[in-house]
Amino acid sequence: MFSKLTSILQHAVEALAPSLPLQEDFVYHWKAITHYYIETSDDKAPVTDTNIPSHLEQMLDILVQEENERESGETGPCMEYLLHHKILETLYTLGKADCPPGMKQQVLTFYTKLLGRIRQPLLPHINVYKPVQKLIRLCGEVLTAPTENEEIQFLCIVCAKLKQDPYLVNFFLENKLKVLASKGSASVITEDMLKGQDSLMTDTGQSIQPEEISNAAGAEHIEKEDDLSTSLDELNVTSSPEASAVRLNQDYNLVNSLLNLTKSPDGRVAVKACEGLMLLVSLPEPAAAKCLTQSTCLCELLTDRLTTLYKALPPSVDPLDIESVEAINWGLDSYSHKEDASAFPGKRALISFLSWFDYCDQLIKEAQKTTAVAMARSVRERFFVGVMEPQLMQTSEIGILTSTALLHRIVRQVTSDVLLQEMVGFILGGHREPETLTDINRHPLRHRLIEHCDHISDEISIMTLRMFEHLLQKPNEHILYNLVLRNLEERNYTEYKPPCQEDKDVVENGQIAGAVDLEEDPLFADLSPDNTLSNQEWLSASPPISPELPKNDGKTEVHKIVNSFLCLVPEEAKSSYHVEGTGYDTYLRDAHRQFRDYCAICLRWEWPGSPKSLEKCNLEASFFEGHFLKILFDRMGRILDQPYDVNLQVTSVLSKLSLFPHPHIHEYLLDPYVNLASGCRSLFSVIVRVVGDLMVRIQRIPDFTPKLLLVRKRLLGLEPEGPIIDHMTLLEGVIVLEEFCKELAAIAFVKYHASSTP
Repeated sequence: MFSKLTSILQHAVEALAPSLPLQEDFVYHWKAITHYYIETSDDKAPVTDTNIPSHLEQMLDILVQEENERESGETGPCMEYLLHHKILETLYTLGKADCPPGMKQQVLTFYTKLLGRIRQPLLPHINVYKPVQKLIRLCGEVLTAPTENEEIQFLCIVCAKLKQDPYLVNFFLENKLKVLASKGSASVITEDMLKGQDSLMTDTGQSIQPEEISNAAGAEHIEKEDDLSTSLDELNVTSSPEASAVRLNQDYNLVNSLLNLTKSPDGRVAVKACEGLMLLVSLPEPAAAKCLTQSTCLCELLTDRLTTLYKALPPSVDPLDIESVEAINWGLDSYSHKEDASAFPGKRALISFLSWFDYCDQLIKEAQKTTAVAMARSVRERFFVGVMEPQLMQTSEIGILTSTALLHRIVRQVTSDVLLQEMVGFILGGHREPETLTDINRHPLRHRLIEHCDHISDEISIMTLRMFEHLLQKPNEHILYNLVLRNLEERNYTEYKPPCQEDKDVVENGQIAGAVDLEEDPLFADLSPDNTLSNQEWLSASPPISPELPKNDGKTEVHKIVNSFLCLVPEEAKSSYHVEGTGYDTYLRDAHRQFRDYCAICLRWEWPGSPKSLEKCNLEASFFEGHFLKILFDRMGRILDQPYDVNLQVTSVLSKLSLFPHPHIHEYLLDPYVNLASGCRSLFSVIVRVVGDLMVRIQRIPDFTPKLLLVRKRLLGLEPEGPIIDHMTLLEGVIVLEEFCKELAAIAFVKYHASSTP
């Protein structure tokens, strides 16, 4: 009570006294603080019962006022006094001792406000960055400490200053020379013991920039970029068996303190610590990047927490729940089970896991390149391979389904190119040579996941296919190359016939040498001209085509390709004509938008505009479409006998593949007239076999067309559910087949139109 009365009287005296020059006023307040420690006998009273907080605040106000009154960049006498008399060093000592109780909190606040409110650069001054370094070491020592809020505010202002001037980070890489004696004893010699760092400052506190620091004795040696990248082996000094090996070891205490505070039970403190780390990893300084990855436990913390949160998930989570969880933002990881109407068991744990994964992804995305690579590799080795792979390789169907759903979710969520690259390597491996039937198991996880696309459990098949569908849409060239393109490079699915004069004449007449027109195919012999789209009809149903098209460019005429797909399904198996708004033209708009998106993704991959010349291809090599296409084609061949949802997913993946603007993919998946080599199959040939089977089975089902139309209307919600219809799986398969053929026709037209437009 007495101290508070004293404080009030002091403020009254200061208000009535004539104003002193700023420096005298500043010195007065500092002397008042030091006199407290000389005169006081009660060191147990909290600092809030003293005048110290008031004096510190007055000192700050004076420094800000002085800076405002002087020209930009000019150091005033008050600031010179603070630097020359090492006031920050003294305050650090008082804060470390926490004398009187609560002094550490006051010191942290003073440092934070000083760095935040003073515009001129302070950190390059040795009498600033040295005590700042020491104060950083005090932060995060104890979790849930009463000074946690002040600690994180202080650390974040330091990070913000380093973000403004990244070269300053070199001051916070504290070098230590570890001397390894021949007898095995080790000692650590700090650079403070070796070099007189105080000589960096002039008597007036003038700073010396890092690039101006020489290697002369008495000056602190700041490693330049080349020196800092020197390997540890080059830093060894071995002149004799008795000599000691000297190695450079660096501490990055700013990172270490932030890492400790990310574990704080206070969510706000933890998020702030994560934000500070985000600023530090983005600094472009190579020395800081090297120290960050080699001398801190940042990578381990990221992956260990991912592992802990993943293992905290329930062993079984409904895949729909995993899919339905709203978009996760790592900084907004707040969840109330009571307020959530769509809560499910494990939702809190799932949000925590996805939130931390999002943070890792964003951290890697923002990080300097070498730091990003190191963190992404750590996530792959310690989490993907160490934790997720055993879950994906297990035999329990419930476990497989849950782990695949989680993999699908993080495939969708990842945005960092570096982390995506590591994830792709984890899922698919790095192989780029053509596959053979004997080596499809070279990367066990890839093999297992592709096999799961044809799993006995439809749920597992659908989830795995969805994962691959989203993986294919990621901006990474290796995904499509590994799954499909490497097997099509040599075009050995085609049968090469050297062109003769007769073939050239045929090409000039608008036909392709060796091609069989659909009207001549026995499978389509019963089709009348009324069942096909005329040239005028397909043109009117499609976007306007360029008036100047190359006529003899070696490509099959687009109307032939469109009609080939549209006429595949026999008339009696079509039902879309009876329902409004389900024609082929409805797919054109979606195909155009999706193809444009795919072209944007693939633009930087520099794919060729035309297929590789057959003369340069190794057509003697045996053709294998690859494990992925094999499974998809096998599934497509069973479309009449598979559940509706499985068929939708299989055709969705195949249509996504067809959209890629690579000439070999276009030829293999979308050109019905390609000359297939003996024993080879294409997407068109697989569908032809399905249609052949369908035409036989139609004859055995009475009232096939009315039943087919009823099923379509039920699927569209135009008819209420009624009695079960016989052959439901077959009827649904026919509807999916018809729609898929229309979608392929639309994709083929859009791709042709895009390639023909100048």
